[in-house]
Amino acid sequence: MPARYFSVTEANEILTEVKPLMAELLERRAKVVRSRQDVAPILGDLTSNMGSHEATVIAHDFAVIEELIQRIQAYGCQVKDMNVGLLDFLSQRNGREVYLCWRYGEEQIEYYHELHSGYNSRRHL
Repeated sequence: MPARYFSVTEANEILTEVKPLMAELLERRAKVVRSRQDVAPILGDLTSNMGSHEATVIAHDFAVIEELIQRIQAYGCQVKDMNVGLLDFLSQRNGREVYLCWRYGEEQIEYYHELHSGYNSRRHL
């Protein structure tokens, strides 16, 4: 499948649909992090069959997280960091490929970075 390039306008239009998905993804991730203390003893007990309610809930949360990532990426963007809600959209700028970069909480895409650099190398559009 050929690469899809986004204009800033196209990427910002997609954000209206992706933002609620990212909000849910970050909420589920935070829930899993909070519940790991409850599940750690179960996972650490090699004699357990891991059939507890807590383990079932966390397994479901992991499945939902995976589904949310797939739904977000189906729009053509890449989830770069689900800890902070970081997305990249492939684009072209001045004749070269770059990523338009968005972080959850930002109103719209205002930054880009080179393909082989990351969030810390973002530059304002």
